[in-house]
Amino acid sequence: LVAGQQKVVDQIVDAGVRAELLFAQLDKNNREARGGGLGSASHSAHTQSTQKDDSKEYIDRNVAYSEGKLLDDAKDAVMMEWERPIMHAHAQVLCPREGLDVINIGFGLGIVDTALQTYKPKTHTIVEAHPGVIQKMKREGWDKKKGVKIVEGRWQDVVGQLGCYDAVFFDTYGEYYDDMREFHSHLPRLLRKPGGIYSFFNGFCPDNIIFQGVMCQVLQLELAQLGLRAEFGECEIDVDEKEWKGVRRKYYF
Repeated sequence: LVAGQQKVVDQIVDAGVRAELLFAQLDKNNREARGGGLGSASHSAHTQSTQKDDSKEYIDRNVAYSEGKLLDDAKDAVMMEWERPIMHAHAQVLCPREGLDVINIGFGLGIVDTALQTYKPKTHTIVEAHPGVIQKMKREGWDKKKGVKIVEGRWQDVVGQLGCYDAVFFDTYGEYYDDMREFHSHLPRLLRKPGGIYSFFNGFCPDNIIFQGVMCQVLQLELAQLGLRAEFGECEIDVDEKEWKGVRRKYYF
């Protein structure tokens, strides 16, 4: 890209997309033959973890809120304050008007939920799995806010209880792209028709623009199969290196 070789970059990305789709289909076939189980290790959202059941493991870890950060006991960042502009951009896209039914998967620092509240939703559902985060939510009075419903548990365990929404936001921790792909399979039921809007934290391959390009195109293709048109927007972010102090691994470069 720096050398101006966009065509070469496009060819690399196209090859990566074809490979990713092929591997996904092979993985699906293998899982069906085994009768289930988690598949590929593409990472989503805020994690770059290596274990296959990290979301369940994360729930058992202690978490701490400190100086605009939510850290687990390994000092990995679940969420950080510098994400605020991104979350406000998501809320603006998700809520083109007031009075909508909205749902957020993953509370974190509560930035996106606070932003969503400014659009005066009719109902506001928050799915959160971690007991420590749920305690903080209740200390802050989220369970008493008008129209807000807290659903406690992993989305995988409660998705059958969820209704239909005008806006759906997905931002989990400790999961793989297979988990996100599974969540996407529920979108045709979760999104109100017509006009339902879905958005998510795009943390794929943050240290490699080529690989992120591959994942963005894969997402567009897979969402198109579900009848959804995917668009990506830019958001200006300024992260001071000092903000990573006390954080074991960066997830933005």
